[in-house]
Amino acid sequence: MKKVTIGFFIFLALLLIMAALVPVLFKDKIKLALDKEIARNINAEVLYQTDDVSLSLFRDFPNLSLGVDNLSVIGKDSFATDTLARIPSFRMGLNLMSVVSGDELKVNSITLDEPVIRLIVLKSGKANWDIFISDSTAAETAADTAASDFNMAIKGWKVNNGTLYYDDLTIPFGMAAYNVNHSGSGDFEKNVFDMKSETTADRFTMTYDGVNYIQNAKLKGDVTMAMDLNKSLYTFKDNNIRLNEFPFTFAGSILMPDEAIDMDLTFAATETDFRNVLSVVPGMYSEQFENIKTDGKLSFEGYLKGRMLDTLMPGYGVDLKVLNGMFKYPDLPEAARNINVDMSVDSRNGELANTNVDIRKFHLDLGKNPVDAKMTIKGLDKTMLVDGNVKANVDLAEMTKVFPVEDMTLRGLLKIDADAKGTYSETSMPVINADMDLTNGYVKSKDFPAPIQGLHMITNVRNTTGNTDDTRINIEQFNMTLDGEPLEGRLLVQGIDKPVFDGRIKGILDLTKLTKIFPLENTTLSGRINADVAAKGKMSDIEAEKYNNITAKGTMAISNLSFVSQDMPQGMKISKANATFSNERINLQNMSGSLGRSDIQASGSLSNYIGYALADNQSLRGTFNISSNKFDVNEWMVDENTGAPVDAAASSGVVEVPANLDMALNIDAKQVLYDNLTLNNVSGQVQVKDKIAKLNKVTFNTLGATFATSGSYNTQNLLQPLFDMKLDIQDLSFKEAFNSFNTIKTLAPIAALLDGKFSTNFAFAGELGQDMIPVFQTLDGSGVINVLRAAVGNVPIVDKITSLTRLDELKKFVIENKRIDAEIVDGSLVIKPFDLKIGNVEMKVGGANNVNGQIDYVTALNVPTGKVGRELNSRLAGLLGNESLATSERITLNLNIGGTVSDPKVALVGGSVKEQAADVVQSVVQNKLDEAKLKVEQRKQQLQDSVQNELNRRKLEAEQKAREALDKKRLDAEQQLKKQATDKVGGFLKQLTKPAPTPADTAKTGN
Repeated sequence: MKKVTIGFFIFLALLLIMAALVPVLFKDKIKLALDKEIARNINAEVLYQTDDVSLSLFRDFPNLSLGVDNLSVIGKDSFATDTLARIPSFRMGLNLMSVVSGDELKVNSITLDEPVIRLIVLKSGKANWDIFISDSTAAETAADTAASDFNMAIKGWKVNNGTLYYDDLTIPFGMAAYNVNHSGSGDFEKNVFDMKSETTADRFTMTYDGVNYIQNAKLKGDVTMAMDLNKSLYTFKDNNIRLNEFPFTFAGSILMPDEAIDMDLTFAATETDFRNVLSVVPGMYSEQFENIKTDGKLSFEGYLKGRMLDTLMPGYGVDLKVLNGMFKYPDLPEAARNINVDMSVDSRNGELANTNVDIRKFHLDLGKNPVDAKMTIKGLDKTMLVDGNVKANVDLAEMTKVFPVEDMTLRGLLKIDADAKGTYSETSMPVINADMDLTNGYVKSKDFPAPIQGLHMITNVRNTTGNTDDTRINIEQFNMTLDGEPLEGRLLVQGIDKPVFDGRIKGILDLTKLTKIFPLENTTLSGRINADVAAKGKMSDIEAEKYNNITAKGTMAISNLSFVSQDMPQGMKISKANATFSNERINLQNMSGSLGRSDIQASGSLSNYIGYALADNQSLRGTFNISSNKFDVNEWMVDENTGAPVDAAASSGVVEVPANLDMALNIDAKQVLYDNLTLNNVSGQVQVKDKIAKLNKVTFNTLGATFATSGSYNTQNLLQPLFDMKLDIQDLSFKEAFNSFNTIKTLAPIAALLDGKFSTNFAFAGELGQDMIPVFQTLDGSGVINVLRAAVGNVPIVDKITSLTRLDELKKFVIENKRIDAEIVDGSLVIKPFDLKIGNVEMKVGGANNVNGQIDYVTALNVPTGKVGRELNSRLAGLLGNESLATSERITLNLNIGGTVSDPKVALVGGSVKEQAADVVQSVVQNKLDEAKLKVEQRKQQLQDSVQNELNRRKLEAEQKAREALDKKRLDAEQQLKKQATDKVGGFLKQLTKPAPTPADTAKTGN
């Protein structure tokens, strides 16, 4: 027994040792297979760190668990700025024996912890999840076409606490699900099997065209599907899906033989109580819902039938009927009764143009207040045929006896009477006759003692002809009083395309009081605005800049305005500001305040402000003088998710310059904090126009040096932002430059090894990456570097030259007042040849170093004969001959310098007793420069050819489509002519074969 026990523990120990060793032994093999699988199948950036890959035999025993933490998937091309998936923890359960013995890794399970997945479909129909490389593409690009290293023999999968976003801009339709927990099971090693899944989401929102039709609903789904992998056919079996308390089920199948998805589905509610559908009405489902008394019946059913491919959508339809619905809150005296709804939405081919909405009946009584509506809409695209009416007479005090309005007292009579009939399009409007009146309005919040009272509004919309220019929107009267301070206004707009307007607003808006009555979520707003502004004119005159035809005048005074929100936690304050309005401009005077911790003062003017406010294609123009004692840019560089400060280099995403601004900002700041720099005495001008920001003579002091900059930042193409810069820097330390600027670190790393200062006048241009850091391979430029003083010592390049030549005076030396010409070509810094004299050694230096840290320099040393070491002297004798060497006073050594700044490679490549050092270096450097410029020109030409080929392809494609459209029209016309001819001939033959009237018939008709 003792031996058995000892043997058991030895066996157990061996198992534990093996369990610990397996991850170590096979980690590299599995990571290699994972990388290979990603490269073979995924056309996207899959980002993860090697240190975040882990293996464990204990976590998912008897499977070997492969874990990848902090995994991200980022799209390409149109989706280069979008993260498709961010997964803090991704785990696969691998069959242990497939890892130990097989060439193919068998995946048994997958688990995702807290993933955030964002699915996007552009208006073109392109989807960001379409990242899988097709079999044909993989065959063309990969020499190895063997089977995958992974066998997806999945039997189970889980998603824990995930977040899912879906935005389809072709419809436009969106969904969001939060705190998603999902589990599924099925034997994917078989071709035919049942897949079971369970899904819950704490919050589910569905949006169509900007309107939330389902908001923060609880989602639960239990679904079993019959899977036929050979046919790519998936059929619903037992399933039950529930939104809040609304249960429904699917029947039918989905076929996915290729990129297309063929649907043949129906769905219907599984319970018929009105209560079920009421639970998904936005605002109704709350903690009180279980106590709400309800009555009435419903029916709900629909279908999805057809093909989904790119912009092609399946047909769909929904029918909803509610009969004698009723609900009553337990703590309120009145109920909503007689709720009757009969409506449908139908689109047989899935196109918006062929989608019909038919609200045949909608009625409810809010206590004693009836609301009625009918509406038909044919087509939801650019053209819609509308026929409907809405009528409501609602006593707001009576309404609050039906709906709970927490901590608020409402009074007043709201009357709505609206009719619309006709065609809505870009050029037409339905005939409209609509009135909305609010009289004796009263709003009182428990959080503020004074009410809004005397609230009156008379509004009407008229169009009697159906022409857009005959549309008349008139807010005849708006009045209110808050704590004894009145506010009144009116607005008339005639026409849609080229509106004529006439409006005025006058009074005091106390934001502190107003936001206590109507609190803003996650926002603090306070302050006072006293305004009296009126404007009258035509939009066409504004677009033509005929400001003399516009009447605009008024004043506005702002005091103690404070704004803090979730999106702007730093906050903004305006202590005071005064503005005057005229036809052409707004003049801003004496504005003072702060942005976060930074003080700011401003004055200036804005023009075309009416056009900017009323039209999408009008720019706001202006000039402002802005000053600050201390402006902290770092405070505004925060992580979008956490709000925590980030380094400038770590911030991601291209900052877009607004398209509809035409502004000139004259800046005067005593101190600006940016990243690790303190900029003093900042002055100059920033111009913003056409998505381009320009710097004009911006000067500042930092790092003990003086900077003067001009340049531009162009975001007209967000995927390829451009910049250009002219720099005039005086008295900057080499080491300060290296420590502070990424461009210096990349292109001139030797600066870290030099003690001293330099000045430069340099111009360069290129592209910026999505991280707002220059794409160094695209940089081109030229300029002058003036070395004021540079102490050279302990520099590896110089040490290697000294070691080779035995010229000890080169170990340490000082360069003063030396001008160096340089160019940036294709991302490489090219130093044009320059002279140095160190003791009796004459040097000529030139060459280049690239963004990868590689250096390629040529140095010619003109030295006294016999000055060099014995070994080098012997090599020179072999190259030049003993006689030439013996009779020459000086010789020229030709050295090549390669490698990197920290690990240089120095080699003797030649020597001469006649050739001047300048000639040797000049010719070599010029050749390198010419080669680099030739490559740039070749790349530009290739790009132009590629663009031209794409334009030609699109032209041919458009011509082909035009020919096909003409052929279709011709065939349709021929078919129509044939039909008309057939109808006429048929009618003629019918007349010929019609029986003649009998005598009796003749007598009856009197003929």
